Amino acid sequence: MSGVQEFFSIVPWTIIFQFCNLLILCLLIKKFLFQRVMLVLDQRQKEVDNIYAAANEDRGRAAELKQNYDLRMAGAREEADQLMKKTVASANLRSDAIIDDAQKQAANMMRRAESEIAQERVKAFAEVKKEISVMAVDIAEQMVSREIKAADHAELVDEFIRNAGEDA
Repeated sequence: MSGVQEFFSIVPWTIIFQFCNLLILCLLIKKFLFQRVMLVLDQRQKEVDNIYAAANEDRGRAAELKQNYDLRMAGAREEADQLMKKTVASANLRSDAIIDDAQKQAANMMRRAESEIAQERVKAFAEVKKEISVMAVDIAEQMVSREIKAADHAELVDEFIRNAGEDA
């Protein structure tokens, strides 16, 4: 058991030396390793900050471009609406002009047709008048040429009607 006690024995000078070694090792690591690690970490932090700043700047530019785009689109929509209104108004004016022209042409055609009808009516009355006068002369000639009795008169009228139907 004495071997085990020696193995587990606590020697104060050994603890002090080990503590000093640990302290020197920590100072050396801090001086040579941690400063370089901290420099790398600082550089990486600056890069990350620059990336965030650039992203924020790009986001701001994108928002500005979007706002500009929205304004242009609103202007384009307004311009398209105005153009559409002008086109509709122009089409309405043109259709009104076409309708007015068609109504004028129809009225002229109606006047011409009425005029032609009136002329044809006058011609027809003149022809009928002429035919009636010819028939009247024929009837008068036949009446003068013979003596008229009631039976002859009826026969003469029937003959006149037959002849009038054939002439037509």
